[in-house]
Amino acid sequence: QVQLVESGGGSVQAGGSLRLSCAATAQIYSNYCMGWFRQAPGKEREGVAVFGTRGGSTYYADSVRGRFTISQDNAKNTLYLQMNSLQPEDTAMYYCAAGRCVGPWGNRLPKNYNYWGQGTQVTVSS
Repeated sequence: QVQLVESGGGSVQAGGSLRLSCAATAQIYSNYCMGWFRQAPGKEREGVAVFGTRGGSTYYADSVRGRFTISQDNAKNTLYLQMNSLQPEDTAMYYCAAGRCVGPWGNRLPKNYNYWGQGTQVTVSS
């Protein structure tokens, strides 16, 4: 059974916006912290925006703070990432993930995640 399914990626021009969605199974959504990661070619996977507690404490990478917003809809078991003012350096494969809650600083690390989506490509042109 596929646990996490992302959607919403695409190609936009610099300054544009996209909203990513990640639909989770109820079991995953109810028991783990979820977050968004990205990986550009030749670079390590990095935490972009994550929830570090079930109460909603968040971490944002410095490069996206003020432009990206993570949110969730409990009724739909869905995680979102609203991305505004996109820049070419935001180009990457974006992944949704679920893992144990270790606080925002810890949940920025991929190693703390057990479940990963298949990824959705975001391409920003200048």
